[in-house]
Amino acid sequence: MKLYTIDTGFFKLDGGAMFGVVPKSLWQRTNPADANNLCTWANRLLLIEDGNRLTLVDTALGDKQDAKFFGHYYLHGDDTLDKSLAKFGFHRDDITDVFLTHLHFDHCGGAIKMQGERFIPAFKNAKFWSNEKHWNWATIDPNPREKASFLKENILPIQESGQLNFIQEGQSYADDIQVRYAYGHTEAMMLPQIQYKGKTILYMADLLPSVGHIPLPYVMSYDVRPLVTMEERKSYWQEAVDNEYILFFEHDPVNECCTLQQTEKGIRVKDIFKLSDI
Repeated sequence: MKLYTIDTGFFKLDGGAMFGVVPKSLWQRTNPADANNLCTWANRLLLIEDGNRLTLVDTALGDKQDAKFFGHYYLHGDDTLDKSLAKFGFHRDDITDVFLTHLHFDHCGGAIKMQGERFIPAFKNAKFWSNEKHWNWATIDPNPREKASFLKENILPIQESGQLNFIQEGQSYADDIQVRYAYGHTEAMMLPQIQYKGKTILYMADLLPSVGHIPLPYVMSYDVRPLVTMEERKSYWQEAVDNEYILFFEHDPVNECCTLQQTEKGIRVKDIFKLSDI
């Protein structure tokens, strides 16, 4: 197995929304905001090469929305999905599987592209993986809090193409990839947990957006069940300390990976490093 970091650029979100009830005087120490109170975030994906399978975890925002939509998020940076894949000798047509942690637009928008006037999968040879609980949560009757994040054009064409597959709860994705779940941010978000070079890597998605979110109360306003998020984080953080997990960040604008340690102030960051350093 080989793992690759796939950088796709940066975007901006409101700092208050990203840190919930935590005062700006605290969170701006790790994630400084601009004059509009916007913080920069990464869209960092993970590529897993395992035998004949080439799995992309999440797909970032994509490029099919209009200028008005993207104007809210200030996309910037030189990296793109295709450039990052090419850096390692791959093309999007080489992708055999797309693992979607959840269906918010910044995680699945790149799964679909425009062809003429049609929406079609951006990875024509791939199986797309979600789970039935989360799929139904996003498509049947999305709640008003999340509805703006579940864009039909990002989601329904996956099913219409016949490329959609569901992972059953308790089912492993592959021999060395276990699927973990979290229910605070959204219903049944999937976190791939990977055995790699004798270590355990947990892809954090939106359970832990950045190093700045490690203290337990630093929960996003986007989470539909913030108290559940806090309980999940408490359990995952302790497990990560006890078992020396490596946490991989999808949204931290600077840091790719970290480990955790117990301190007098609670569980905090231990070491920070790149995936390629493992």
